[in-house]
Amino acid sequence: MKLEMTSKERAVLRSRAQSLDPVVMVGREGISEGVVQALDKALLDHELVKVRFQDFKDSTKVLSAELAEKTSSVLVATTGFTAVFWRENPDKMK
Repeated sequence: MKLEMTSKERAVLRSRAQSLDPVVMVGREGISEGVVQALDKALLDHELVKVRFQDFKDSTKVLSAELAEKTSSVLVATTGFTAVFWRENPDKMK
């Protein structure tokens, strides 16, 4: 699985993420096991996922990097209180 990407690849993914709604929300529980599992499942289903931070808004970048590490995904971008994650689906036929 590819965890490094070029700036051109990031730009394409950021562009695709513009039309997405956040699927996972980080609330007052922070990066709980439930949030990690929800993001992991969403990445498996969609590959490209937006996460909204409703709490911990001052730590969005740090927590996003932690989420990317825990889900073996790539943090594509953080904008305001939203982060975009990408992970290639191992099942290419999906």
